[in-house]
Amino acid sequence: MTGDEVSKGSDDMMIDEHEQKQGNAVPDGFNSHYLKVYYGKLFPYADIFKWMSYGNDGKHPACNQSYFSRREFSFTLDNEVYLRFQSFNSMSELENSVKEKCPVKIDIGPVYSVDPSKRHAYAQSGDNVFTPVERELIFDIDMSDYDDVRYCCSGADVCLECWPLMTIAIKVIDTSLRDDFGFSHILWVYSGRRGVHCWVCDGKARRLTNEQRAAIADYFRVYKGNENSHKKVSFTGLALHPFLARSYTEVLMDFFERKLLLSQEIFSTEERYEKILDMIPDPDQSITSELRGKWQEKRRTANSKDDINVVRWEQLKNMLQSGKHKVQGLRRCVEEIVFSFTYPRLDMEVSKHMNHLLKAPFCVHPKTGRVCVPIDPNHCEEFDPTAVPTLSNLLEQLNIGGLRAEADNEWDRTSLGKSIRFFRSSFLQPLLKSCKEEMESSYNAKLQQSKNSFSW
Repeated sequence: MTGDEVSKGSDDMMIDEHEQKQGNAVPDGFNSHYLKVYYGKLFPYADIFKWMSYGNDGKHPACNQSYFSRREFSFTLDNEVYLRFQSFNSMSELENSVKEKCPVKIDIGPVYSVDPSKRHAYAQSGDNVFTPVERELIFDIDMSDYDDVRYCCSGADVCLECWPLMTIAIKVIDTSLRDDFGFSHILWVYSGRRGVHCWVCDGKARRLTNEQRAAIADYFRVYKGNENSHKKVSFTGLALHPFLARSYTEVLMDFFERKLLLSQEIFSTEERYEKILDMIPDPDQSITSELRGKWQEKRRTANSKDDINVVRWEQLKNMLQSGKHKVQGLRRCVEEIVFSFTYPRLDMEVSKHMNHLLKAPFCVHPKTGRVCVPIDPNHCEEFDPTAVPTLSNLLEQLNIGGLRAEADNEWDRTSLGKSIRFFRSSFLQPLLKSCKEEMESSYNAKLQQSKNSFSW
């Protein structure tokens, strides 16, 4: 299908074709035909444009008219062609380009000092003026980085047994960004397959230098081991940092004991509990030998494997915290074990540099067909990655007239409507209100400064 075929008529014909062949059902999968319909009817161009403009909409004297046009967009086409440094002057330009090229992935980069599409012209002038000047503070958390502590899945696979690891990450990072750093406008997005992305969009976050971004990323760094390390988390000192102590008492310990201990059956086999015994500082092996002896004895009658996991965890905690063994770092070991299994594992390099790309919200993941929908951090425990709208689901809903036949927007006739309404009301509207207030405050301050200078 060519770009000329992207039109309302061709979209309708495509849906009619599905109806004729198999009623309202649309086969599962991901292909360019489905994507054409999605980009033609459902992708929220206006909301993405308003977000990326940050109030620079030409309606206020303080607006920066070139702001949106200096933002980099990157398209990945279905033949694995990467189109970097795309830029657009308006929402309609962005929309027309997406519909024409039908990218399987859209990434968003920084705002540059000059229009990214004209960077070569500036390079020829000899002036080094093409540089990123603004970018959201971003975090990328991938489930595959937890493969050493989850036993239900590995690699790109995710299920409801291991997804709580992402819930933990959202709770810990979101709370700290708000309480410790004072950020307010934070967007969490499901990656479409195996992780979550975080966009911190406050003005002060967007203007952070690379050095400041690295400092914030390092603030969250706890997991420092590699695949060959027995002990991946090590705490020193008399007390945990207040941020870590709060994370441990309010989130990590509860999730570990209430969910992961049971769902991952962490102590259920010798191979698994030996990994934990290796984390204990025990020079003469007396502690680990005693625990191993208890666990290798003939098992008591138990109702389920869950009982074994709970009993062995309680035995380990009692042993390490009893004070019976005078080994340095022993009491802190329980905390280290919990952190090793639960603490967020960030892709640090993504957060440290302004020029990193990150997938745009409301893209469709080509491997799963799932839409990259926002996640409400206040109710992230309720988020189910297996129930996220898929491309085929959405086309089916369009075929049958949608969930709300009277809706003004196509997307409001589908299960995507809930996500777009949340994006607008809980994130975009408060953000734009804040941008307007910041813009007016800056403009009035400059006016006053100008008056003072004139009167002088």
